Amino acid sequence: MLVQDRAVPKSPKSPKSQIRALPTLHRKHHRFSEAKSLDFSTWVSDNFYKIVTICILIFTVAAVFFLYNSTDTASFLRLQSKTQQSLDSISLPQIKWNSIATISDKLSPYANFRSEQWIVVSVSDYPSDLLKKMVKIRGWQVLAIGNSRTPKDWSLKGAIFLSLDEQANLGFRVVDYLPYDSYVRKSVGYLFAIQHGAKKIFDCDDRGEVIGDDLGKHFDEELVGKGARQESILQYSHDNPNRTVVNPYIHFGQRSVWPRGLPLENVGEIGHEEFYTEVFGGKQYIQQGISNGLPDVDSVFYFTRKSGLEAFDIRFDEHAPKVALPQGMMVPVNSFNTMYHSSAFWALMLPVSVSTMASDVLRGYWGQRLLWEIGGYVVVYPPTIHRYDRIEAYPFSEEKDLHVNVGRLIKFLVSWRSNKHGLFDKILELSYAMAEEGFWTEKDLKFTAAWLQDLLAVGYQQPRLMSLELDRPRANIGHGDRREFVPQKLPSVHLGVEETGTVNYEIGNLIRWRKYFGNVVLIMFCNGPVERTALEWKLLYGRIFKTVIILSGQKNSDLAVKQGRLDHVYKYLPKIFDQYSSAEGFLFLEDDTILNYWNLLQADKSKLWITDKVSKSWTTVSTNGNSEWYLKQAEMVKKVISTMPVHFQVNYKEVMKNDQSLTICSSEIFYIPRHFTADFVDLVSLVGDLDIHHKVAIPMFFVSMDLPQNFDSVLNTMVYKQKSPTNSTHYSAQAPAVHPWNVSSEQDFIKLIRIMAEGDPLLMELV
Repeated sequence: MLVQDRAVPKSPKSPKSQIRALPTLHRKHHRFSEAKSLDFSTWVSDNFYKIVTICILIFTVAAVFFLYNSTDTASFLRLQSKTQQSLDSISLPQIKWNSIATISDKLSPYANFRSEQWIVVSVSDYPSDLLKKMVKIRGWQVLAIGNSRTPKDWSLKGAIFLSLDEQANLGFRVVDYLPYDSYVRKSVGYLFAIQHGAKKIFDCDDRGEVIGDDLGKHFDEELVGKGARQESILQYSHDNPNRTVVNPYIHFGQRSVWPRGLPLENVGEIGHEEFYTEVFGGKQYIQQGISNGLPDVDSVFYFTRKSGLEAFDIRFDEHAPKVALPQGMMVPVNSFNTMYHSSAFWALMLPVSVSTMASDVLRGYWGQRLLWEIGGYVVVYPPTIHRYDRIEAYPFSEEKDLHVNVGRLIKFLVSWRSNKHGLFDKILELSYAMAEEGFWTEKDLKFTAAWLQDLLAVGYQQPRLMSLELDRPRANIGHGDRREFVPQKLPSVHLGVEETGTVNYEIGNLIRWRKYFGNVVLIMFCNGPVERTALEWKLLYGRIFKTVIILSGQKNSDLAVKQGRLDHVYKYLPKIFDQYSSAEGFLFLEDDTILNYWNLLQADKSKLWITDKVSKSWTTVSTNGNSEWYLKQAEMVKKVISTMPVHFQVNYKEVMKNDQSLTICSSEIFYIPRHFTADFVDLVSLVGDLDIHHKVAIPMFFVSMDLPQNFDSVLNTMVYKQKSPTNSTHYSAQAPAVHPWNVSSEQDFIKLIRIMAEGDPLLMELV
């Protein structure tokens, strides 16, 4: 049979030699092939190689089709990218760290300026009101970084602004890798701040308001030395070695909210901690703040946890203790509410080859892993800013690679190890490994090399490594090591419902006035006899204001009158500011000026009020040829101005262009909102023991804190006379205030009440 014949062993000779050996006639007989058998196995045997080739081709096409059409398109792109990278063979940059040339600022207007505390923010539009408030934060210098969308005439007094052209002229290597229209250009700002003396950098954006306008009340500004808080910090337990990421919002009272960058598979973990441990403070080099209002959430949360167009206003527990992350455990870190200390400045680098919504999150995880190499850790703090929801679209497409990769990235980072002996070598090696794994591209590897070289070039000293033994078994947690804290369970969304009703007209006015001024402290200085008038003033104005504080030349404990000197009365205000830390603002008033509070409802309580447009109250005098008193006051003012921080000096010199003149304001009435009190306290401390008069100090303070065009104009129309008229015809119920008006007895007070009743009829109930 034919099959049996094929099974017979073949001759060792090749077929060609066999054919040559055949007689000619025999070869002609084989011109036509033999008839093939119809047996299936025979056909398969004859066409085996063709069948295998076709099957491989079909399988390849099917695999490509499956990858291309799968929901995780990014997986295919990464596979394609990794294949290309393997072909291109990514190489680890070789850098001689000791031969980096210094980069000095010789061209910018701020070449000689130094500050230890910087706020770095990216700006794409004209300065927001929130950014204008941020410039006023005591002790911090704002640095605004522009991009291709930033208006060319962008400016803000007290802030340093770097345009694209100015960034290019700084000589930093990283500029070559940065996109023109992205917030990641902040990397230039970080380097600029470090170059100009930065020890702390607050990384933020222009849509958040620092709660209380004081970063020092929320973050740990000092980690060592006299100003450091020597305290233990609550820390997540490392009891479960398989737990590598946590949702910090649960700790601060919001179980159903999760931060951008938390793997979606961990969103359902809403239980609070069984127990915590503790770590001693001092190495919390990265401090992540929580944001009230619109916290840092991803597009999945933003579009599935709200209905309609209402803005998010989520609140967190401000009394919950700060909490640290142990080695082996991570938390999402963002770029709009984070404090970096100098030991972690290298961790500020924002990657450029990933989407903008993923850049700061990847940076945060990358930085946390490297932080373990120097013994540092991340601490999450209670609410530090209020961030307003602008009800804008959240680009899910910009987050897709984040959702796909972040879980895998965390596992990779926790398991990553390095044998390098320097921190910068380890940083470069990790960036190389992340490029190989497809978390970012070779562009970010080169960017890392440029970033590290620029850090050394601006004078940064890389921190020393700590001897870490990450793979050793962790210490057992004893009963005495356990610390308990049960978080609150706060609602995710607060709905404000305002009650309305019909009330008497006069009562309704009183309620409106009380509602408007109910959180404002009135500070009165009494020149007259307080034993006759102090209670009357409290009775008159106490109906409206949060509290009424009386200062006088003579102390009277029975009447709660505090002692003070009118010529230095501004030096007593800081203690009052601190005493009433929850007050919205502070209104100063001398007892020879009458306040018509019903005419102040249109005033902006977030701005400064003073009589700068009242010519008889606010005057500028020349120091040439004037009395010795004016000369001495002017010299002391110059001394204070020379010691002012940049934002105060810029404001003052913008207004006071002539240093041979002195501005005087009678200062019988002025208002300071809460967010300016820190500036006021700073200025008082600059005056110190100098004998600057109240009438000179107050106008100097006001033009230093803000420009006059930004003052509220509510006091511009007050009735102001230099001398008291013989009768009361100068009083007007339509004016915001009236000066002068003397009250030295109960009869004077009754007369005043009857006149003021024109604007507040309920006052007649007092007499």
